[in-house]
Amino acid sequence: MSSISYSKNLISGVELVDSNLILPHEKVINKKTTLLIDYLNTFNESIIISSILCCSKNMVIIDGHHRFFALKKIGFKKIPVTKLDYFSTEIKTDLNEKYSKKDIICSGINKEFLEPKSTNHIVYCKKSKNWEPVILLSSLFNLKF
Repeated sequence: MSSISYSKNLISGVELVDSNLILPHEKVINKKTTLLIDYLNTFNESIIISSILCCSKNMVIIDGHHRFFALKKIGFKKIPVTKLDYFSTEIKTDLNEKYSKKDIICSGINKEFLEPKSTNHIVYCKKSKNWEPVILLSSLFNLKF
């Protein structure tokens, strides 16, 4: 159950995806990734983590770069992904839209990464009529070591 109200066609799938098929568009803050890895390594048999949000057409990460890199470094070959209709008008790159969606996709495909936290994707909530953090579209996954 989601804490926001959104168009149901915004999410096209939720699944485990081969990590080699997922394309980041931003660099990460190494210290933040290391701290996340340290935290995840405190779990013994499994971890519960929010899915990475990706564009359904090309698998460029929209939200979850640090989670993605941490899971890869721990050794997960399959990463939990929620696939989004990224070009929907209900998703913005941030309030000011400093970068276009096309620019972000090109950054990922061409491996010309933006600086960490360059984007702050948001999704329109139909109920509150406000823009909310896109991570609210994530699903929780229980990953086994």
